[in-house]
Amino acid sequence: MRNPPDEALGATDTTPSSPPASGRVPRGGRPASAKGDASAKSHASKAKAKGSHNGEREPTPSPSRLREGDDDAPIRKCILSGERDVRPHLVRLALSPDGQILPDVRAKAPGRGAWIGVTRVELEAAIKKGKLKGALSRAFKTGEFTIDPELPAKIESALERNALDRLGLESRSGTVLIGSDRIEQNARQGKLKALYHASDAAEDGNRKLDQAWRIGNDVEGSGLRGLALPVSRTILALALGRENVVHIGLTDRAAAKRVSEALDRWLHFIGPEPSSVSCETASQGASASPQNGAPPIQQASGSTGTRPAVDMTEEFE
Repeated sequence: MRNPPDEALGATDTTPSSPPASGRVPRGGRPASAKGDASAKSHASKAKAKGSHNGEREPTPSPSRLREGDDDAPIRKCILSGERDVRPHLVRLALSPDGQILPDVRAKAPGRGAWIGVTRVELEAAIKKGKLKGALSRAFKTGEFTIDPELPAKIESALERNALDRLGLESRSGTVLIGSDRIEQNARQGKLKALYHASDAAEDGNRKLDQAWRIGNDVEGSGLRGLALPVSRTILALALGRENVVHIGLTDRAAAKRVSEALDRWLHFIGPEPSSVSCETASQGASASPQNGAPPIQQASGSTGTRPAVDMTEEFE
């Protein structure tokens, strides 16, 4: 892990910005208009000029975590690794009025914040070595705060809750499929955009749906398969408000991206599990549906895929 960036690079942000104004292309949408392209190029030129003035090349977003449609998302820099990435891939830390460092996974807390994109193991090492305290002191411009030893556990819990809440919201909006027969039918018809399995799902059931998904996408013989989540069917059932949720499918592309984004942060943070279940884990990369030459819907952190270059807009709010 690289040393924390110095204050000159700007490791902090203020209260999160408002959602993009209407008219901006949503993530994964059509290319921006000529006016939007000109604006993005202008921002990129300013960022490049700033780096040239300092005599240093500006770090670019981590290519291993880039994703289609992220070109309009604000860029932030991890205070521990120094790598830049879009906000939805990072975790915001906030300073509470009583001096506690708390996870703000939805980036809603007021005041200054600092962003991290490391795994739990890396964060625990940074806490032990005092690197996190030093980075936060520069970020918040004060050393008057307390880092709870349980901060990594709190972040993991918050990310898990956020991911399961997203699945629950999609279920209530009608974009989630459950039941092997229903998922298999949609998979064979090429309608499935994302596929997930509970950690305690039977391997033969997983293989059956994975094969149906490959057939529907005309990619038989490829490694396309559903992602085994690190939670049981009981937890998934509680999150979705359904009974016996062993497999989850999504046919709506936008919903699949929203779910994938929430899961990606969680799985990236917790890292690979030694006792992996039958399907791919976060460290191996989630499967994707390459329909009509489109880029993968899911690309979990740690995979070998790359995201397109991101226009360098203002780094911090």
